[in-house]
Amino acid sequence: MASDITGKAAIIGCGYVGQEVARLWRRQGLTVTATTTSPERVEELRTVADRVLVLKGTDPEAVQDCLVDQQVVLVSVGPKRGANYGETYLGTAQTLAQVLPHTAVQQLIYTSTYSVYGQHQGAVVTEETGVEPATANGEVIAAAERTLLGLSGLDVCVLRLGGIYGPGRTLERIYSRAAGQTRPGTGDEWANWVHREDIVGGIEYVRSHSLSGIYNLVQDEIPTVKELIDRVCDRYHLAPVTWDPAQPSARPYNAKVSNAKIKAAGYQFIHPSFF
Repeated sequence: MASDITGKAAIIGCGYVGQEVARLWRRQGLTVTATTTSPERVEELRTVADRVLVLKGTDPEAVQDCLVDQQVVLVSVGPKRGANYGETYLGTAQTLAQVLPHTAVQQLIYTSTYSVYGQHQGAVVTEETGVEPATANGEVIAAAERTLLGLSGLDVCVLRLGGIYGPGRTLERIYSRAAGQTRPGTGDEWANWVHREDIVGGIEYVRSHSLSGIYNLVQDEIPTVKELIDRVCDRYHLAPVTWDPAQPSARPYNAKVSNAKIKAAGYQFIHPSFF
C-alpha cells in the first residue's frame, strides 16, 4: 500500500542525487529540508528545498535540530575530495543512530554501494550474498549499513547502487579520460551501473511503498568493462582503449549484481539499459 504523500522529509547530503530527489518530493507536496557541508551551496539548494541547513553529519545537536519534526530522512552523503570516509559515512550513521530515537522519523533511506559485496570473481550477487568489502572504504560503508539496519522503531531501507551516470555525468565524460590509454588486465569484470533517474525513482518507490531492508539498485544491462568502454569509444568517436593482460587488474571487486528483488517489489526501471 502506497503511503500518504503529505509530510516532511529531510535529505542529509543533498548532492548530485539528493538535489533531484528534493525537486521531485517538493513537486509531490512534501516539505523538504536539505543539508550540505558547503555554505557556498546554500543559494543553489534553496531552489529545490524549503529549508537549507549547513551541518556536518557528525554533529549530533545539528542533526537532532534538523530531524526533530521530520517523517522521512534520506541519507545520501558523499565525501568531498580528500575527505575522511570514516567521518562521512560511519560518523554520520553513528550520529543518526544516536539522534533518531528522539525524533518523529518513521522512515530512513540510505544510499550505499554494491562495492560492499567485494570480490566474487564475476559471480552473481543478490541481497542475500554476504558482505565482504575488498577495500578499507568498503569496510567503512558496510559498517555504516550495519549501524543503520540495526535501528528499531522505524523502517530502514538500504539501496546498494551501481556506478552512477546521468546528466553532467555522461559515460562519454566518465570514459574520455581512458580514451587512447592502455589499461591493466583484460577488462572482463562486470560493469554495474544505474542512471540517476532510476536512483531518484527507486528512492521515491521505497518511500511511497514503505519498503525496508536491503535492495540492489542497478540497471538490467551489465556488460563487461571492456564491452562498455569499447561501445562508448565507438559511439563518441574516442580513441580506443587497449588492455594489457600482463598487468594485474586495478579493480578490487568483480560481481554481477542482481536487481531482481526491487523489480519483484514492483519497481520498473526507466533506464534498464545504456543508450
